[in-house]
Amino acid sequence: MSRDAGAVRILPYSRVVGQDDMKLALELNHVTPRIGGVLMTGARGTAKSTLVRSFALMVHGELPVTLPINATADRVIGGWDLDALMRGEVRPQPGLLEEAGDKGLLYVDEVNLLDDHLVNIILDVASTGVLSVQREGLDTYQQLSFGLVGTMNPEEGGLRPQLLDRFGLMVTASELDSDDRYRMIRTVMDFEEEFGKEGSAWRAKAERDNAAIRARLERARDRVPRTQVPKKVLRLCADAAARVHAVGQRGEIVAVMAARALAALDGADRVEPSHVRRVLALALRHRRPESVTGGTFDWGPADQDRLKDLFDAL
Repeated sequence: MSRDAGAVRILPYSRVVGQDDMKLALELNHVTPRIGGVLMTGARGTAKSTLVRSFALMVHGELPVTLPINATADRVIGGWDLDALMRGEVRPQPGLLEEAGDKGLLYVDEVNLLDDHLVNIILDVASTGVLSVQREGLDTYQQLSFGLVGTMNPEEGGLRPQLLDRFGLMVTASELDSDDRYRMIRTVMDFEEEFGKEGSAWRAKAERDNAAIRARLERARDRVPRTQVPKKVLRLCADAAARVHAVGQRGEIVAVMAARALAALDGADRVEPSHVRRVLALALRHRRPESVTGGTFDWGPADQDRLKDLFDAL
């Protein structure tokens, strides 16, 4: 854990008000990186960037590796060090994906505005854990593990269906009610007042709460391989994906992974239907036909009704 984490002016993760689904998606993806990343959508000012950065500070002790919107392939996957080449030296230059492998989290803001080819490369490495570079005299292969988070404002355009499907989980920022808005204002004002204050009790309590969340996440990562997945859970995920007409089979696979990660977070020995119910919207909302064709990502009562009898029978 970096000793400078507390010096970064970002609201502590444990103090971010609301947005429980976004928090859950980040935590599940951390527990099981093979989920393949989280896509967060929502209007400006809905705490998407704050959550990603505060989560990275809490878990890794530093800000996430952030992909600039004008990034090139060389910058993403690595290439030759141009300054060294100018001096007649041949030296490989690691890319942002390798840096993310070292630091733990890659953050792509406004992912819908990034070149589709680069998005596809990033998603492939995040889901497979393998970076293979074969270009311009480079022939390298390495295994990488990092969390991936992309954020976007749907008012500024969407992602192609092929790329949308590659994100393991998708979550939309929720609108805060008046009570949560009040709590959010109070929290931000407290943070501004306490930031940098020597011996701040507010800061110390926030850091203790962060440490407790971090410890729970690490215990869950260790527990996942031992968490049993009954056949009825596999059937439930398959049936749920069929009920909402999910395009492709990635949705039900991710749902199983996410439910298992949630069970591990809960300290359970096996995945239960309640775990599946909690993660289905995250795994399936962006794979329904209406979402794939540019429609809504909302998961509402109609979606719940399609699945209700699956859980009632258990």
